Amino acid sequence: MGEIESINPEPIEILCEHGYIPVVSPIALSEDGASLNINADTVAGAIAGVLKAKKLVILTDVPGVLRRLDDEGSLIRELKITQIKDLVRRGIARGSMLPKLEACKHALLSGTEGAHIIDGRVKHALLVELFTDSGIGTMITR
Repeated sequence: MGEIESINPEPIEILCEHGYIPVVSPIALSEDGASLNINADTVAGAIAGVLKAKKLVILTDVPGVLRRLDDEGSLIRELKITQIKDLVRRGIARGSMLPKLEACKHALLSGTEGAHIIDGRVKHALLVELFTDSGIGTMITR
């Protein structure tokens, strides 16, 4: 596993300017040229931040951030990045949700306007989250 030191946004920007949708693999190079795997959520948050993206949307297999892991009805619809630390401390946010929340926090602190964690199992999840007032997942704000 590697950690991100820097991201060169130029290749992504060039592809977008020419109408392509880049697909990014979370593989990086170490200083000595070795391939390193990096958490995909971490990479997505870093890229969103460096690009000052309008939104970061992370698709997962749960409804979003839950107050109680065994209760999908306990969805937290909106939270501020200042609340993340408390959710971690209380054990509400743990496991695979930690890198997702950290990615959202990083992106928002780096200039991304909005971040969402939504359930990719739901039909049209992205459209519902982005184009309705209620949404379906967790929206993280500054």
